[in-house]
Amino acid sequence: QQGVLANIIHSTTGYHSKTIRFLHVAFNSSGDSLLAGDHQGNIYVFDLIGNRFNLVQRTAQSCTALAFSLRRKTEFLVALADYSVKCFDTDTKELVSWMRGHDSSVSSISVHSSGRYAITTSADTAQLWDLDTFQRKRKLNVRQSVGIQKVFFLPLSNTIISCFKDNSVFAWEFDTLHCKYQLPSPIEGSSLRYKVFAATRDGRVLAAGGKSNHLHLWCLESRQLLRIIQMPTKVRSVRHLEFLADSFDGGSNQVLGVLSQDSIMRFVNVRTCKLLFDVGSHEEGIATAALSPNGRYIAAVMENGSLNIYSIQALTQELNKPPPPLFKVIDEASKGTSQLTMRVTSGRPERPWKPKGNKVHAKISRLQPNASLEDKENELPDGLNKKRLQALLKGFGEYPAKYRMFVWRSLLQLPENHLAFSSLLDKGTHSAFVHLQNEYPIKSRKLLRVLQRTLSALAHWSAIFGEMPYIPLLAFPFVKLFQNNQLICFEVVATVIGIRLATSRNYVL
Repeated sequence: QQGVLANIIHSTTGYHSKTIRFLHVAFNSSGDSLLAGDHQGNIYVFDLIGNRFNLVQRTAQSCTALAFSLRRKTEFLVALADYSVKCFDTDTKELVSWMRGHDSSVSSISVHSSGRYAITTSADTAQLWDLDTFQRKRKLNVRQSVGIQKVFFLPLSNTIISCFKDNSVFAWEFDTLHCKYQLPSPIEGSSLRYKVFAATRDGRVLAAGGKSNHLHLWCLESRQLLRIIQMPTKVRSVRHLEFLADSFDGGSNQVLGVLSQDSIMRFVNVRTCKLLFDVGSHEEGIATAALSPNGRYIAAVMENGSLNIYSIQALTQELNKPPPPLFKVIDEASKGTSQLTMRVTSGRPERPWKPKGNKVHAKISRLQPNASLEDKENELPDGLNKKRLQALLKGFGEYPAKYRMFVWRSLLQLPENHLAFSSLLDKGTHSAFVHLQNEYPIKSRKLLRVLQRTLSALAHWSAIFGEMPYIPLLAFPFVKLFQNNQLICFEVVATVIGIRLATSRNYVL
């Protein structure tokens, strides 16, 4: 099967041989180690770099949730069938602490980015624990008629998000436990009942899904519904959501993994609404999954009880497979309710990961039979038009600040090729820019690092860039502008400089 690095099956031998089913998985903070628990209470740690595994604990009862401790790297938390939560050490294999207090099964464990605190959630209560003393600090109780879906820490922040079965979502200040805000009720007429949630690594966007083929994306800064993504009709409910980490997006994760009732996990770019790839099938379905924080692996517990480890790099290189349907998205939540539902388009879509013609637009304009070739050439993605943009630039001298970067990215028609850029970064610092800080003593270390990476990637892409003494000066303004998105920064610089060299006819790239 495409992208599978390993298929792990735990079976017993003897007269009555059987498969011991895996139940839950969790990655450590680096994404190189994987924790897996089976229904007999065995807990394993898989070293994905060293290609080995170790049985670290026998709990004698099935686990309901797993999580690595972020402060002490050898410790992990496991929620058990007796409603308790235990902390073990992977090296000594000893019990560190035993935390009790839940009256029902613990469905999730969320660890604060500092590693000191954890939140455990069950259907009737959520409890905040101090992982230094293993004492309970707070307890959230709700009416039985309401019920809790999930309570978790937002990544890299002091905000706690609590989600309830009545579709209400609250944000709390962790230090004081004062309510910061409540998200507005979903749009009028929506039948979506939230059951699963995922937040981007920068904590700005919350994705929510449930018993529907709709996904809601919320902006937590503006507390507004950003967009609604409608999955294909064969998706009737969503069982799990998780954003795919990317080293180049600054934490504003763009790819969302969606595990639906058909046991297939589809990965969708929430900005362009391209279906990038999927894992699982009707024959080999996925029960649950976890994505590594480094964006390299998918650990999937299969419905047959085995454990599959997928390589995301291998999955994103799959281009020969017939492309699946594309999705349409709502870009403006301020419009009426009737415009918040877009249907899946029919017909043959473009193949994923190609720079031309592979974007879906919220509005598709059909060209008239007498439309000229010039009109076609002036059309840009996202409904933009070159002639109109030229007139706007001549009239005002600049584009509106709010849309300036978006307009230029559309005009340059950037391919956003993550795989190619990643391979260039893997080559390291180019010899021409090893001592860049001596010639250009930039005060900001982050800016210097991004400039060095961008210039090195350019030189690895085309050796001529390593021979031009003025390249750092030419690239610096773009690097300063796009420093939070290194992929876009590289492609903008490469495109602009490439156009300049092509028009000067002094060099051939």
